[in-house]
Formats: sequence, structure tokens, C-alpha cells
Amino acid sequence: MSYVDGFVIPLPKKNIAAYRRLARKAGVLWKEHGALDYRECVADDLQMKIGIPFKKLLKLKAGETVLFSWILYKSRAHRDRVNKLVMKDPRLTKMVEAQAMPFDCRRMTYGGFKTLVNI
Repeated sequence: MSYVDGFVIPLPKKNIAAYRRLARKAGVLWKEHGALDYRECVADDLQMKIGIPFKKLLKLKAGETVLFSWILYKSRAHRDRVNKLVMKDPRLTKMVEAQAMPFDCRRMTYGGFKTLVNI
């Protein structure tokens, strides 16, 4: 069954373009090293009336939005191999060193997920 790394990131709206540039480069790296899919999504509708709204959960500040992202792999072992290659890739180091991150990494949340249902 497939495996997914999932991310939720609060992002200042003024940094969406900078994040998009960074994400495009990162997506190319992950795909070149074997990831099956790479998605970066920006919030469009956060006015939900059920559950805990992202705004409250992430304690969004004025002018911030939410990014919901995932990377798809064949398995957890495949994820571990791909991520090891990506982390060793000098392009990633250059990418991170070349510019300030467009978001606060301390507020990002991330985890690995086994696929439960795939229709």
C-alpha cells in the first residue's frame, strides 16, 4: 500500500509567490529521486462549520493562510530511500541557503501516513 508524507504550513499570504518558487524546485527534486506525486495546495475555503477550523488549529495570524501538501511514495521504505537521496542532493542545500524560508518552520506540522483507503 502507498505511503504519504503530509504537511500543514501556516504561510504569510505575501509569501505565496516565494513559496511557489521554492515548492516547484523541491517538487522537481522529489520526483527526480522517485516520489510518485508531489502536491502543494493553498487554502481556498477555510469557512468550515464542522470540526476545528484550520484558522483556529494553527492559530493563524492576520494575513496568513494555510498550505496543505503531500508527497506520495510506493511504501514507507521507498519514502525513506527517496528522502535520503533528496537530503544528500546539493541542489536542496543551495535552495535552502539561497533564500530565507517563506514560512516559520517551527509552526509547520509534518508526518508520514500509511494509506488506509485507496479507491
